[in-house]
Formats: sequence, C-alpha cells, structure tokens
Amino acid sequence: MKRALYITLNEVKLYLQDKGDLAFGLLLPIVTFALMYGAFGGQTLFEATAVIVNEDGGNYSTLFVEQLDEVEGIDVELLTATEADAKLERSDLLLALVIPAGFSETLASGNKAELVFKQRGNGGQEGQILASIARSVAEEMNQEFQVRDQVKSNLEGTGIPEDRIDVTVQQFLEEERGQPAVGVVEEVVGGSPDFISQFLPGIVTMYVLFALALSARTIVEERKRGTLERLLTTRLSANELFFGKFLASVAKGFVQTLILLGLSYAVFQLFTPLSFIASLIICLIFAAAAAALGLIIASIARSEDGSVWIAVVFTMVMVMMGGTFFQVSEGSILATVGKASISTYANDALRTVVAEGGSLGDTVWQLVVLAGICVVGLAISRLIFKVLPGSK
Repeated sequence: MKRALYITLNEVKLYLQDKGDLAFGLLLPIVTFALMYGAFGGQTLFEATAVIVNEDGGNYSTLFVEQLDEVEGIDVELLTATEADAKLERSDLLLALVIPAGFSETLASGNKAELVFKQRGNGGQEGQILASIARSVAEEMNQEFQVRDQVKSNLEGTGIPEDRIDVTVQQFLEEERGQPAVGVVEEVVGGSPDFISQFLPGIVTMYVLFALALSARTIVEERKRGTLERLLTTRLSANELFFGKFLASVAKGFVQTLILLGLSYAVFQLFTPLSFIASLIICLIFAAAAAALGLIIASIARSEDGSVWIAVVFTMVMVMMGGTFFQVSEGSILATVGKASISTYANDALRTVVAEGGSLGDTVWQLVVLAGICVVGLAISRLIFKVLPGSK
C-alpha cells in the first residue's frame, strides 16, 4: 500500500508540472464555461438605445422623453431630423421616433397628437421592440390625460381650482406608478444564476471523464516501452502497481474538480460550506468510477492512438446520454438510455446539491451506482490488465 501511494504522489506531481495537462484539465473547462455563459446566460434584460427627434421641445414631449428614458434597459439618444435622416439613409439606424412640432400644444388644447416612427423596412427586431415600448409609454400618458379629464369633468362646478386638481391627480398618478395595483414579477428560467448551477456540473464531469479516460494513453505507452515491466522487477507487485495507477487517476480527477469548484465558489457564490463539501465528495466518487473505466480502456487498448479514440468516443457517448447540456424528460427514451451513462448519475447528484439545495442524503442512489461502477470497473480492468506477458 505504501509503494502504491508513492506511485500516486509521483503521478500527481508530474500532472501538476505538466502545463499541457493543466491547460486541458483546468483552462479548457473554464474557457468552455465562459463561452457558454456568454452565449446563453448572463444578462436577460432587453437593452437598446431609442433614437428620438424632438421637434416640439414642449412640456409634454419632454415628459414623454423622460418617461421613456426611465424604462429599465432603454437609453435615449436625441438627434436632429437631419442627423436621423442621414443615419437612416446609410442604414446606420433602422428606426427613429419623431415628436412633431406642436405636439405639446395639441395635447394641452385637448386634441389628439401623434408620434411618428421613421424606419427602414420593418425597423429590425430591436426597432420593433423599441416601438412597442414607446407605444406603451404613450398609452400610459394617454391614460393619465383621460384620468385628468374625467376628474375635472366630475368636479366641474365645485369651485375647486383647476391647478389644484392637476396637482392632486398628478400626486395620485405618481403613487400608482411607484406602487401599481397590478405588479409584474420576472422569474428567470435558464439564465443567470440558474444557468450556472445547471450547467456547471455537466462541464466539470465531462472534462474529468475526458481527462481520466485519456490517461489510459499514458499507461499504454508505458506498457509498450517496457516501463511497467521494469517497475515489476523492483519490490513493487502487480497489484501495488495497478492500485497506484488507479489512485493516481482518482487524485488527478479530484484535484481538477477541487480547483474548478473552488473557482465557482469564489466567483459565483453557488455553494454553502456544506454544499461545497458535499459536491467534493460526489466528485471524488465520480473520479474513482471514471478512473476505473479509464483503466478498462488502458487494458483493452493495444496502441496509443487506439486508446485516444476509445476515450474520445466513450466520453462523447457518456456526455450525450447523460443529458450534460440539456434537460432530459422523465420517462423519455433518452432518459431510459441515459441510465447506462456514468455522467447521468454524477450530473443528477451535483445538480441536486448545487441547483436544488439538497444534501448528500438526497443523492444516495446516485452515489451507490457510481461506487458500484467503480468496484465493477476495477474488477474487470484488473482481470485483463497485463503488465508483462502472462502477468495479471
């Protein structure tokens, strides 16, 4: 056992010194996650710049611009008519909102005023959204005018000054805007931070599985070069050599997950101390199961290239069947087939702890399956693992 630990420590030391292995095992997962987060996660709020040509300059046009600018995610850019037309002509701009001269005066006189959208084609998707938001702001102003007119009509002949009515109505309208009777609550599904907690387990397990499966190449190389045979001429037994290689793979996989989860803990604040420890335990058992399967690949492969191809195909199949990057519906064919994937159990266990706030007690079934895969994988690989011809 002591000699096996020496092999483990030496393998881990070489792993930490190898810049290529570290780049593949640590840098590549981080880059992959950053790309996916940038593409599918992050900011979910619509953001755009509304170009407005204010030819009126009156109180109500100014009020409209201010209310539009207060909409979350919307910035207002004021242009002259000449500037807006030039940008529309060059297609630098697809939509501009024009507030015509006399807009405020028309509204003050109780008549209907209009806003004008100047656009190229259909204005583009962003332009259509901006136009819809602008219409909603205009409709809100229109409702306020209707409220004022209705209140003034009801209070006609009471002797209350008109300016006092305007002030009181405006006060109640502002209170309503601050605390509306019907509120809207956004519930983000699939974005930040749910995106992180849902996809982080899959990225961690995929690269750990890939790295440990590819480690089979090293064993195949050592076997072909006679390194393993020379080791057996020492006091090291075949069982100690085999167990040392297994522990080395487990240790490398665990170091990889420790660093990745530690970075996630520091950057995204996904874990509590208990959930972090629970995640590490899950990753340790998963690394053991993956290492055992990696030893099977090392046992059956007869060339370095063959071990790489087996590792790549094996990892991709496990990842796709395990629902690493998409939700698998319960009871579906893919869910049934996915039970044959080691990634399924690791991903489910990590998501239970990270995304759902569960504990290790909620992942007993997945951990038992992973431990069983480890035991069976070790038994199979030990039976066919050959260091010297005729040695088992």
